[in-house]
Amino acid sequence: AYLGPPEVNVTSCPNCINVTIKLPASHFRKEGKLQSLIDIYEELNYDITLKSQDGEHKRPRQTTTEEVFSTVIEELYPSRNYCVSVAVSASLNKHFIPSPWKCVTADSEARQGYHGAAVAGAVCVSLVIAVVLKFAHAAGFILQKISLPQTLV
Repeated sequence: AYLGPPEVNVTSCPNCINVTIKLPASHFRKEGKLQSLIDIYEELNYDITLKSQDGEHKRPRQTTTEEVFSTVIEELYPSRNYCVSVAVSASLNKHFIPSPWKCVTADSEARQGYHGAAVAGAVCVSLVIAVVLKFAHAAGFILQKISLPQTLV
């Protein structure tokens, strides 16, 4: 029996990508209940292949005992497109089908910083407007009191 393909999702982070992996379903049943691959093998290996404009790079093999798990690939070039494919295998089963390629562009630190500055700038502008309106409001009341005819006061 072939293992795979796993379900893979990729999201970007500053100078890195976050890879979420969901193990493929098994077709084995025990007492009528569908068994997960972890139920069957207890521990599985997974290999992530990273593809960019520099070519393909196979990452060191890792193991998991979870159905759904995440791993972060760090120290990537910002604003560059990266694709990943994941293959899941077991010590007792070397037959696998790798996941289709999933691609994402790694975020840059600068863009994150710019976003923070934009938010901070918007907050400052809002505060300035609020203060100006408060003073205008207060001034309006003062002027209103002065300009009221004596008969109404």
